[in-house]
Amino acid sequence: MVSKQMGYVIKGLWYGRNLEIKKRVEEHRKGLEIMTEGIKFPDDVESEQIDIDELSGKLFITPESKNDRIVLFFHGGAYIAGSVETSKYHSVLISRLAKAQLLNINYRLAPEHPFPAALEDAVKAYNWLIEEKKFSPKKIVIVGVSAGGGLAVATLLKLKELKIDLPLAVVCISPWADLAFTGDTFKERAKIDPFTSPYNLDFAASLYVGENDPRDPFISPICADLQGLPPLFIMVGTAEILFDDSNRLAEYAAFAGVEVTLDIWEDMIHAFPVFASVAPESKSAIEKISNFINDSFEQK
Repeated sequence: MVSKQMGYVIKGLWYGRNLEIKKRVEEHRKGLEIMTEGIKFPDDVESEQIDIDELSGKLFITPESKNDRIVLFFHGGAYIAGSVETSKYHSVLISRLAKAQLLNINYRLAPEHPFPAALEDAVKAYNWLIEEKKFSPKKIVIVGVSAGGGLAVATLLKLKELKIDLPLAVVCISPWADLAFTGDTFKERAKIDPFTSPYNLDFAASLYVGENDPRDPFISPICADLQGLPPLFIMVGTAEILFDDSNRLAEYAAFAGVEVTLDIWEDMIHAFPVFASVAPESKSAIEKISNFINDSFEQK
C-alpha cells in the first residue's frame, strides 16, 4: 500500500501519460487528413451515406460500376487513424477500374475502441452486404490497406469460424499482419521507409491490442491456420518495414493450400498505392489491383 502522497504522484503520472497518448493519436489522425487535403474528387462518382447500426460508411458508384459486384474496403491508419474521407480517392479509383460498386467503412478505432471492435465492424459490414443488399459472397471482394489489410484477413478467419460463406477474393496492400513484430524487416528497413516506423507502430499496436495477446490470430493473421481461405493478392514494396508481414503471410497461405499472389515492387514504400493521385507507380499499382479484382469477378 503506497502513501497518500505517493498515490497523488502516481495519479499525476498516469494523467500525463494519457495526455501524451491522446496527443499522439490526434497528431496521427491529423497527419492522414493533411495528406489527403486538396485532392480533387471525381465529379461523376455517386456516393451514398450508409449507417449499419452505429457503423457508418459510404457506398461509391462510378459510371463503370456493375450492379452485381462490390468491393468492401478497409482503410489504413494503424488501427488508430484513417477514415472513408482519407481513403476515398484511391478506393474510388479501384471501384472505377474494377467496374464494381465499393463500400468504404469507418470501422471503430483505438484507443477509444480497441480489439475486437474493428473486426466486429468488418464482419457487420460484410453481413450487411449479404443480408440487406443481397450480394452473393462470390460477388464480393475485400480490399484492405496496411492495418486494413491485416483486418481483411482477420475478417476471413472470423467468417470461417462463424461458418459464413467467404468472399470471392481478398486484396491486401502492405498488410500489417504481425502485431507481435517478429519480422526481421521491422527493424532492418526502418531507415528506408518514411511512411511508418517501429516507434509509431509499436505505439499503435499497444492501443489496439490492449490486454490481449498480440499473437491472437484475429490480431496477427500470420499466426492463424489459413487453410480454406479464398484467393489472396498481396502487394508490397521492398522499402517498407512490414515487408516480412506480406512475405510470410503469402508463404504461410501458400503452405495452407491457398491460392496466393505476392506482388513485390522494388524500392516502393509502405502502402505506396495510396498515392495514386500524384505518383505514376501508385496509379499503376491500383490498375494492377483492379485488374485482379475484375478478372476474379469475370471468372465467376
